Amino acid sequence: MTGAALGAGFALGLSLILAIGAQNAFVLRQGLRREHVFLVCLTCAVSDATLIAVGVGGFGLLSDKAPWLGEVMRYGGAAFLLVYGVLAFRAAWRGAEALGAGQGQAGGWRSAFFTCLMLTWLNPHVYLDTVVLLGSIAAQYDGARLVFGIGAVCASFVFFFSLGYGARLLAPVFARPVAWRFLDVFVGCVMWAIALSLLTGDPQHAN
Repeated sequence: MTGAALGAGFALGLSLILAIGAQNAFVLRQGLRREHVFLVCLTCAVSDATLIAVGVGGFGLLSDKAPWLGEVMRYGGAAFLLVYGVLAFRAAWRGAEALGAGQGQAGGWRSAFFTCLMLTWLNPHVYLDTVVLLGSIAAQYDGARLVFGIGAVCASFVFFFSLGYGARLLAPVFARPVAWRFLDVFVGCVMWAIALSLLTGDPQHAN
């Protein structure tokens, strides 16, 4: 039972964060630029672990007690993603980052840290995946909920650090200026698509 719960938690946790979303696109971009990769990966993983702990701990009913919270997160998250998308499109238009993935002056760690926090904590889909979905499924593993949660947390750490540090394998591709432009356009489209899904009530999950 313990092994099954651990495996189920890992598999489900991994499946929920595999899709490229706002958070993952940011981690990928930081990994390609080799800017504050450890900090960004750790922030994403610890944030996910915190939310998973809340869900597995049985506190997923917060939205029922404070229904207004969902709307605040929804519109606040959409606004942030729209602005971030504009910045990505502007970067693609300017093409100023026509550099090798590990070259150029790195941005400040505070900027990367707080951007990462906002992309994580202002995304309502993250709460649906971690607190609600993982929390409800963990309840089925009576006596092994903690193990299930550990499996899901391990999946987050494995995924984010693999994405952040594995991105540098694509460095030869992003040595060309046009590749950075395509990446910025892709990131902008992802941000706007998720913002639109929030505003229109599309239930699709995106991390």
